[in-house]
Amino acid sequence: MGTRLEGKTALVTGATSNIGRAIATAFAAEGARVVVTGRSEERGAEVVGEIRAAGGRADFVYADLDGSAEASRGLAGEANRVLGGRIDVLVNNAGVFPPNPTTDTGGDLLDLVWAVNVKAPYLLTAEVAPRMAAQGGGAIINLGSWLSRLGAPVATAYNATKGAMETLTRDWAAEFGPSGVRVNAIAPGVIQNPTFGGAPEGSDLAMRGTPAGTSGPPEAIAHAAVYLASEEAAFVHGSVLDVDGGRGSVAVVGAA
Repeated sequence: MGTRLEGKTALVTGATSNIGRAIATAFAAEGARVVVTGRSEERGAEVVGEIRAAGGRADFVYADLDGSAEASRGLAGEANRVLGGRIDVLVNNAGVFPPNPTTDTGGDLLDLVWAVNVKAPYLLTAEVAPRMAAQGGGAIINLGSWLSRLGAPVATAYNATKGAMETLTRDWAAEFGPSGVRVNAIAPGVIQNPTFGGAPEGSDLAMRGTPAGTSGPPEAIAHAAVYLASEEAAFVHGSVLDVDGGRGSVAVVGAA
């Protein structure tokens, strides 16, 4: 167990699998008391059990962040209650990823992606950030994506939502930073998903020509989240930290 987040409380959305699970586990391992959220009570109990077995502190709160004000307000209130009236860190991780190109993305699916990936974290932040300011400060971490900057012919709706979250990161840093609330983001690259059998299909091709050359583990994103949540990042505001194996910014010329 570490101490980088000792005495902190954290709310991690979409924490029952993959990146969210890794972040929640890493936070708890560094001393934070964590609220794990998601739509699966079974997986939530599994994550909480794993954290507690390792000596950490965690509780599960069911949340279906569908973009409604009621869902975001309800989660903020319940997490605040479970964490003893204080949320020090919010991680806006929950999201959906339909791989469809534009021509296969109908209106209903488009509405769903924007509701879950942008509207829900927007409304949750609107609930949590003022509470953080009132208590003297806090940290908000959004999840962007390498796909928001490198044009791709698939997952266009998802890519656009991640671009929106990176823009909101800078906006919120300007809005809430003067009140002591730091807002930053992480842009993951192609990340393995142990819950569903490892690396996503086509990940080797997607990472060809990068320094890493392969997909990354969810723990790589968790390490970055711990840094941004900790006092080590006290002077970091409005930044998007690329944790993508170099996918978004580096080309290894001549790579096979």
